[in-house]
Amino acid sequence: MIGVGMVADTHALACRDSALVELVGVCARSEASAARYAEVLGRDHNMAVRTFGSLAEVAASDVDFVIVTTPPDARMELVETLAAAGKPVLMEKPVERSLSAARSLVQLCEGRVPLGVLFQHRAAGASKIMREKLSELGAIHAVEITAPWWRDQSYYDEPGRGTYARDGGGVLMTQAIHVLDLALSFTGPVRTVQAFARTSVAHEMEAEDFVSAGLEFASGAVGSLVASTASFPGSSESIKLHGAHASAEVSRGELIWHGRDGSSETFGAAAKSGSGADPMAFSHALHQGIIEDFAQAITQDRPPLVTGQEALKVHALIDALTRSSRDKKQVEVTHV
Repeated sequence: MIGVGMVADTHALACRDSALVELVGVCARSEASAARYAEVLGRDHNMAVRTFGSLAEVAASDVDFVIVTTPPDARMELVETLAAAGKPVLMEKPVERSLSAARSLVQLCEGRVPLGVLFQHRAAGASKIMREKLSELGAIHAVEITAPWWRDQSYYDEPGRGTYARDGGGVLMTQAIHVLDLALSFTGPVRTVQAFARTSVAHEMEAEDFVSAGLEFASGAVGSLVASTASFPGSSESIKLHGAHASAEVSRGELIWHGRDGSSETFGAAAKSGSGADPMAFSHALHQGIIEDFAQAITQDRPPLVTGQEALKVHALIDALTRSSRDKKQVEVTHV
């Protein structure tokens, strides 16, 4: 694993609890940071891992694949080196800070090594059931996507957080990207958007912490998006799909189904979310599912659940939302 920041424990614990994957080592910007984190894993989680002193050492090792958890501004060189060494890469979202950079990174891996992206909400049971029941909805008429999250100012006081140079943006690229990716997996592509993105008075930060938008889908459905990290105390993201035969809501690990015939069903169970002041208030179970799927994809010679190419779709949507707000007009989503 390269990167020992906020999300590193989630990946480490997912590997610890997996029967398919073993975390053998960690690497960071400095060998001292990696050594400190390896010590923490041994002391607190009974995990014996080695320290890699450099990216070159990782590339030359016999590891089967590499998990990359660094901020997006550190990705390109890492992935280029790993791909050249034939090491499959599973990386945290976003792919990169812009659509063009994300495309370049994906191209580095194409035809060389598998590239997977951590959109763990796709691995949730409710998400899987929703994909199975899509045909029962009938034609989708309207879509409502919300992500009313909260972050304290202390979250954005971390150097680089919420900046374009390190993160590529604010709530869209760092938080709402998950619910947008999941929504696209249900609805198919968005054709045009008209968006309003701003930094609210709740935060001092460079990028946006509030976005609202109208969406027109290629299928003919219409939709809305509201995403925020200024919505105290924060609540779970939600996707509502209104179809010809039923309406469905996917939220916090549950699928709630309302048929036009008067029937109602609930699938799954409510789960913790990182929507409030503690961004890590969630289980590592979904990350474990994605990591195990990636390992199986390598051994079975198949694509992982979310490929780099698949991840470009949500990057194209975020790019369109950002352009629409900047230019104060409706814009088309770039086809990828």
